[in-house]
Amino acid sequence: MKDFQALNRAVLFRQAGGKTIFQPRIDCWYSDRAYRGEPLPEGYQGLTRQQLYEKLEVSARLYEFNTCLERRYPKDVEVTGRQLSDTQSEHIITTPYGSVNCISATNTSNPGQLPVKWWIENEKDLEVWSYLEEYSEYSFNYETYERLQKQMGHLGIPTMFLPRPNMQYMIVQACGVENTYYLMADYPDELEAFFGALSRGQEKMLKVVADCPIECINYGDNLHCNILPPSLFERYIIPEYEKRGEILHRAGKFVHSHWDGDVKGFLPYAKTCALDGIEAITPLPQGDVTVEEVKAALGDEIFLIDGLAALLFSDVYPLEMLQDQARQLLELFEGQLVLGISDEFPSDGNLDRILTVRDMVEDFNARHA
Repeated sequence: MKDFQALNRAVLFRQAGGKTIFQPRIDCWYSDRAYRGEPLPEGYQGLTRQQLYEKLEVSARLYEFNTCLERRYPKDVEVTGRQLSDTQSEHIITTPYGSVNCISATNTSNPGQLPVKWWIENEKDLEVWSYLEEYSEYSFNYETYERLQKQMGHLGIPTMFLPRPNMQYMIVQACGVENTYYLMADYPDELEAFFGALSRGQEKMLKVVADCPIECINYGDNLHCNILPPSLFERYIIPEYEKRGEILHRAGKFVHSHWDGDVKGFLPYAKTCALDGIEAITPLPQGDVTVEEVKAALGDEIFLIDGLAALLFSDVYPLEMLQDQARQLLELFEGQLVLGISDEFPSDGNLDRILTVRDMVEDFNARHA
């Protein structure tokens, strides 16, 4: 069984002599099959998710370590819920300032849930949620950390992703696109006050993360420049990046963010974001940028995490396209690359293509021995 943790750490902190590591994220592909009761392909049947990574002899992005960071609401907060139907459930949080609720719906193809009603839809919801964010407390569970290290630490470096800042938090987690922009137009002062409370609450979280043993920190932002315009990215997101970067870099962390939508409009800002790397930038033929444009934006300073267009792992596309893109990434980003899939192995992906890229990476690393 291969042990990837030391290589992963050496690559991220530029001590690997130009080598890289291959981290294909197969979690959603695996979860979809488990949810539908479909067997894995021949030769892999009966394997757990961890055993599948071990069988493929590839590294994993170990976001399971997120469970080490524990959040506690204030003592006067009550969390309840109820099942509304076979597919819909309601979640309710009651505070001294009132209650907020969301309604989510399941689907039949995967274990994901979609919001039917968002947590925040009006100015009163902003007040309630501000209390939750500003007065929550955080701690790090070292017992969970040690258990996960023992269980799966050989697959890569322990990694944690953090809640999104301000606008992305609203758009993706709490409010949705339409509600966010209506609130911005109708209640700008209340929204700014909420952003202040969110930032203060997240600063408490950052101090706990800075003191913890996890070295690789991700911002799970899921940015898309056709949803969040670059002007708002510059106004809202970059100042939070700078604040986070100051705290986390002082603690010696490797810091990166997840940009997995159309990102051409964000690339000019890449070097101004206090980031060590950017995860999941998706090139053509799937995203809106070329590999060369990504390299020009990141220069020699910023790591690319992933980089392989996910759809190239489907048999719909010629294998040669995947091989050409992998070869291009290995050459252009030598010494600043964690090769992976931008951003998940697709539902119709062929595991043999993972083996193909794995072998290319092993050949590449052998030349840097």
